[in-house]
Amino acid sequence: MTEAPLSFKEMCSRFEVTPRTLRYYEYIELLSPARDGRSRLYGPRDVARMTLILRGRRFGFSLEEIRQWLLLYDQKGSQEQATAFLRLADRQLAELQRQRHELDETIADLNALRMATQANSLG
Repeated sequence: MTEAPLSFKEMCSRFEVTPRTLRYYEYIELLSPARDGRSRLYGPRDVARMTLILRGRRFGFSLEEIRQWLLLYDQKGSQEQATAFLRLADRQLAELQRQRHELDETIADLNALRMATQANSLG
């Protein structure tokens, strides 16, 4: 049994994105819904791609990186796509760890300054 296609409004609601975002994803060729006159119909492939797009954004990948990664599946298959994902994931994990280290240092510095200020103002 196949799922019924989603309308433009249903797609926005399901993924909690604005119409502008959904139109932009189509414009940059991340999504390509079927058309019925002026209506857009999003099938299971579009739903799966949207899930991957939003997950990729959450992980910090650029839309161009996501577009290229999705294009790999269409052109070269899942093995090539998996290899590309591993490269992207490794690079992004290193960047996130670097950012976490910077954030930890900033929190420690702010805590120290707060404690020093509190000690000076109350003591």
